[in-house]
Amino acid sequence: MNDLEWRVFYTRYDLPRPQAPDPLMSTLWDLDEWLDANEVPEGRPFLISPEGRYDIQLNRYFETELSASPADTQKAVASDLKLWLTFLWKSRDRCDWREATPDDRTAYKQWRTVDARGPHVDLVTWDREVATVNKFYKWAVRHKHCTSNPIRQRESRSSYQHHGRPGTSQTPAEASHRGPRRDVVWMTPGMYRSWRDVGVRGYTVEGLPNPSFRGRLATRNVTYTNMMIRTGMRLCEQTSLSIFELPQQVPGQHNTRTWLPWRIAKYGSARHIYLPSSSLKELWDYVEEDRAEAIEDARDAGLYERIRNPLIISDRANPFVVIGGKRVTVDQLDHAERRRLLIDTPDGLEPAALWLNEHGLPSARSCWQEVFKTANKRCQRLQMNLRSHPHALRHSYAVITLEQLWRGHIQDLAAMNPAQRQTHQMVFGDPLNWVRMRLGHVSVATTLKYLHALQDLEMQTRMALIPDDWEPTGVHPGDLTEPTAAALEAIPV
Repeated sequence: MNDLEWRVFYTRYDLPRPQAPDPLMSTLWDLDEWLDANEVPEGRPFLISPEGRYDIQLNRYFETELSASPADTQKAVASDLKLWLTFLWKSRDRCDWREATPDDRTAYKQWRTVDARGPHVDLVTWDREVATVNKFYKWAVRHKHCTSNPIRQRESRSSYQHHGRPGTSQTPAEASHRGPRRDVVWMTPGMYRSWRDVGVRGYTVEGLPNPSFRGRLATRNVTYTNMMIRTGMRLCEQTSLSIFELPQQVPGQHNTRTWLPWRIAKYGSARHIYLPSSSLKELWDYVEEDRAEAIEDARDAGLYERIRNPLIISDRANPFVVIGGKRVTVDQLDHAERRRLLIDTPDGLEPAALWLNEHGLPSARSCWQEVFKTANKRCQRLQMNLRSHPHALRHSYAVITLEQLWRGHIQDLAAMNPAQRQTHQMVFGDPLNWVRMRLGHVSVATTLKYLHALQDLEMQTRMALIPDDWEPTGVHPGDLTEPTAAALEAIPV
């Protein structure tokens, strides 16, 4: 281990037992049982000091405050804390985080953003790191793990009330609040189809099937990305869907609603998801063909019998499992529990997970991240200026849906008088709020960034209509009629 750095590790089950002659070591090595008894999920981060020490108070932050946070959030927090703790160790004479001062934070900011020997992170990254460490110290002070927060605070500008009286909200004084606004990266339907067909489906640049393409999971991957751009779900949410969240097809119904349970919705934002009929048909085709084939191969290989501590549903029509003597329905299971969820069918066991990998086991988020990376590399190799990532498809759903809803909403309101418009608003609501609910945003302020994307799109469209030349080619003002010449002369240069 590098004696100058803190390290991030993650809890793991099924670790090999050490071959130690000491009987005490053998007795203590019941790690799986200990993790289960203490309800520690697999993949929880924890930090180890350069001396190999496990700081109980520090790591309790992940056990309590972040226990319900998404895995990606916990990973990001651990990474940001590691950087700060390593700086204290290497550059501040092995200072303990409990004794850090505002001067330490000043030095850290200098190194992270300005120092020639430092990483020169941008202001957006710095502001995120400040927010992460500030939350940690607020928690630590609240639980009396340290006496003070080394991050200086100032009164938040947004805390002032309408009557000019200051509020009580505090914000880190060292945050820049000047980081560039990250643009919403999204794709038009045409851009998405080109990226999908070439990058994911393996077509040629001309949009034709390529006989040399060997992507055996292309149909599954296309179905996944189609669902993502048509529903706006996050990667973690969509990947953890079970077969029980897949609604049946209804002839003549253009959109079918399903429920995203709070245990797999980020920040517990349970909500209805609308599946277009075309996407729903694709999903059922995948279930009945590719997914069924993967399950059959996995049964033949005996993979489902090897799953550790499986949760088995005995009656498909009444999906529940028993955990700790309690009856638990599928919608109450989290991401990790769903990966162990199996259905006992007349043909044998099968996973309840909707999305399976090539071995017939529940797919991981890393699997889908790799699908996007591979698709982007293929587009780049074919010199197509197209790339995407899971959140770009979520952004695309938001911008496209909002534009369509607002267009229809404005058309409806145009022919109404004020009283009718008020009634229409009360009955049908606000398109922005509808999109907010579909995305699982707590505040409509978060959703407002998509309005900025629409405004920018409108300006880009208008700019595109401005001709390159103010004068027709080969024509001079003296050759034009008097009013036209005067108009040209009046254009400011």
